[in-house]
Amino acid sequence: MKYALIFAAAIATATPTLAENWDMPTPYGDATFHTQNITQFTDEVREATGGTLDITVHSAGSLIPHAEIKGAVRSRQVPMGEFFLSRLSNEDLAYGIDSQPFVATSYEDAQALWDAQRPKVTELLGEQGLMPLFSVPWPAQGLYTNGEIKTVDDLNGLRFRAYNAALEEFATLAGAAPVQVEAADIPQAFSTGQVEAMITSPSTGVNSTAWDFVSHYSPINAWVPKNIVVVNKRAFDGLSDETKAAVLAAAETAQKRGWEMSAAEAQSKTEELAANGIVVYQPSAELVEGLQGIGATMLDNWKANASDSALSILSSFQN
Repeated sequence: MKYALIFAAAIATATPTLAENWDMPTPYGDATFHTQNITQFTDEVREATGGTLDITVHSAGSLIPHAEIKGAVRSRQVPMGEFFLSRLSNEDLAYGIDSQPFVATSYEDAQALWDAQRPKVTELLGEQGLMPLFSVPWPAQGLYTNGEIKTVDDLNGLRFRAYNAALEEFATLAGAAPVQVEAADIPQAFSTGQVEAMITSPSTGVNSTAWDFVSHYSPINAWVPKNIVVVNKRAFDGLSDETKAAVLAAAETAQKRGWEMSAAEAQSKTEELAANGIVVYQPSAELVEGLQGIGATMLDNWKANASDSALSILSSFQN
């Protein structure tokens, strides 16, 4: 019996740690800097863990559609995933403060807003068994149209691409007709006349070859929205302490790198839009005034419906 126990212990010691193979859905294509940053994150996790955690990225909604990624992580259909944070505004407006027009319009403001937002988002996601790993912003959102938009009235009647509730409200207040269209479907939506204008980042504009279907772009810097990468808490807790530490370290690096990539994108992709024939113009004072008026109305509406958590984020950011 003594020798049998020694033999069993030796076998257990010699058995290598079984590798974890995780699938990670993301909504955006491989050319998008968010996806590139995530791919680098997964490479760093794989290297740091000696391959004991191998994460396969499934980009462009190829595994799970964008709208279903958060639910798939929560139900443990997949252990982790990325999605656009303000898509969850229908659950709690705390998730969507970064998509409120003209609340935070620079990277400095966006960082301060995330510092205020992260504890509440972490708490809310934690109630659903999810844990945020890192969040990375898009460049500030600009306006894409056919022809220059001089005042808000010029948007009246246009079919306007929307990707969340805040942009639907924005389009409606501008007199436009909001139409839900995912990033991957933008070219087809314009070519078929489903939409005629959009507010999105210069990154998405380049990735969708916006010069094929619009003529003008104005960097109105309306807001700086974020993507977030989350992991199922039970899946994360099942990892070894060493692997957990490796994931968290890689996540911290990915967040820092992602913000730097976003800032670089803001300039380079705007230049690329111009190089491909899009007229890049600064918004008129009249347009800015009209857009800020819409933003003020939206923020009043947001405050009237916001949870205590959401209101505390805004208060912390503004103070």
